[in-house]
Amino acid sequence: MTFDLTLLSIIAPAFVVSLLVVVTHVPLGLEVLKRGIIFIDLATAQIAGLGAVAATLYVGDVETLGDFIIVNVFAFSAALLAGVFFSWTEKNLRKYQEALIGGSFVLAASMALLVLANQPLGNEEIRDLLAGQILFITWSEIGLIAAIYLPILVIWFRFREKIRHLGFYIIFAIVITASVQVVGVYLVFATLIFPALGAWVLPRTKRLGVAYGLATLGVLAGLITSLLTDYPTGPTLVWSLALAAVLGALWFNRKAA
Repeated sequence: MTFDLTLLSIIAPAFVVSLLVVVTHVPLGLEVLKRGIIFIDLATAQIAGLGAVAATLYVGDVETLGDFIIVNVFAFSAALLAGVFFSWTEKNLRKYQEALIGGSFVLAASMALLVLANQPLGNEEIRDLLAGQILFITWSEIGLIAAIYLPILVIWFRFREKIRHLGFYIIFAIVITASVQVVGVYLVFATLIFPALGAWVLPRTKRLGVAYGLATLGVLAGLITSLLTDYPTGPTLVWSLALAAVLGALWFNRKAA
């Protein structure tokens, strides 16, 4: 693929939204690892996606601001219900929580397939839900996402110690709802978990900064690789984030040995 201004106009929004996702997801991913609920992001993202899928059956193609609002209300409502349920299981069914999270993911994914089974573009919508449409993001959509992410970041970093179980799950539901429609279920998981895993061996005070660095490196490598090879951007980013995390973990383990 040759580099020109058209290519830059496509890749610049994708890079900016990737950084916004990284900045917001990485601290939440570290919290997910600390709580030991690794697959909650997959489940919540899939449930939010199911809500969005259900909304598109009602509104059809999302063409107006009203359509966009309806889709997001459906997606957030689904994610919020999931958050309330997972918060309850953490308090009351801790022993079975991972199994319930995994079961919720499978059920939501299966229901999305059933809902879209008879739709003309069902396969395409499932692919977009899983892999995202990051190259098709617009600057106005980035502005909306930033308007959601930035207050969440302020709340998280200023009041994190005061946020209890339900508060965390509500914040998580809001972030995942905004993210999954842009980057897809797979990349939501990758940005939350892989950078956090790569930095987990380090002392707690160093994890966040290093995880941010690994995530940024993974995003840059993934976008460049996707451009050079014409491979789909979402899956390429997932692999580049995983490789950055593995290399980081190996390096830090070696330094600590």
